[in-house]
Amino acid sequence: MTQPLATAEDVRRIVLEALGDIAPDADLAHLDPKADLREATDIDSMDFLNLVSALHRRLGVVVPEADYPQLATLAGMEAYLMARARP
Repeated sequence: MTQPLATAEDVRRIVLEALGDIAPDADLAHLDPKADLREATDIDSMDFLNLVSALHRRLGVVVPEADYPQLATLAGMEAYLMARARP
C-alpha cells in the first residue's frame, strides 16, 4: 500500500488558498464540505476552470474534464486530489 504524497491538511490549505484567490468574497471558513462548491462560492464555469488550473500548478494533478463532477464539493475535491497529489 502506498503512502499519500501530500497530507490532507496540505491539500485542504492549497484548495482553500486557490479558492480564496478566485472567490475572495466567499466565506471559506464556513464552507460546508458537502455543498456544491460552485453554488456555495458563487463561481462560474470559467472560475472553476481557473481553480482546476491553479490546483494543477500547485499539486501537479491533471484533472481530465470527465472527472470534473468528482470536484463538485470541497470534500470530493480533497479526496480526488489526495489520491493523486505529489508533494
